[in-house]
Amino acid sequence: MEETHQQYIPALRFGWLTGLYDPVIRWTMREGLFKRRLVEQVGLQPGHQVLDLGCGTATLTVLLKQHQPQATVVGLDGDPVVLARARKKAAEAGIKISFDEGMAYQLPYPDHSFDRIVASLLLHHLTSDNKRLALAETFRVLKPSGELHIADFGKPHTLLMASVSLVVRWLEEAYEHVKGMVPGLIHDAGFIHVEETGRYTTTFGTLVLIRAVKP
Repeated sequence: MEETHQQYIPALRFGWLTGLYDPVIRWTMREGLFKRRLVEQVGLQPGHQVLDLGCGTATLTVLLKQHQPQATVVGLDGDPVVLARARKKAAEAGIKISFDEGMAYQLPYPDHSFDRIVASLLLHHLTSDNKRLALAETFRVLKPSGELHIADFGKPHTLLMASVSLVVRWLEEAYEHVKGMVPGLIHDAGFIHVEETGRYTTTFGTLVLIRAVKP
């Protein structure tokens, strides 16, 4: 594997901040609001196979399973410390979720494995090259007519958001996000019907929801 593929930016950029991730996201990103909307947008049905890509501590993964208990929900993350927190959270909720360790740009799943893939606050952690690889991998493992649902930073929609987005650009690999380039990257990976479905003002900048379909 090429060295560039190994580049990985932990939550909040520094590994020692991982323990603060949940409260930081809860209080600065309007997590309860946008994740509920994202779960509704995904539209899980009984029997669906869904992957929470970059699941982190599994807040969204748990919400997906609770919303549709008859769906099979899998969470994947590259950080074993975060995955330990995720497994504990799922156990405390009393629900069954499979968690795998792996990277978004080299998914450990066969072609056409999932009906839905969800990526919440993942892409801005990845380098430009790895963003493109991750989108290609999501396309590969989705079934035909499968859907990709993303919540991540987008192009600032006010002067205030443009100012605070500078912080995100320092903390993360967010250049393409604040320039509004992510929908184009998704389209280039082969997806169709790429559309922005929601927009939120947060402490760190504009957060957008995106939906795309694999032909």
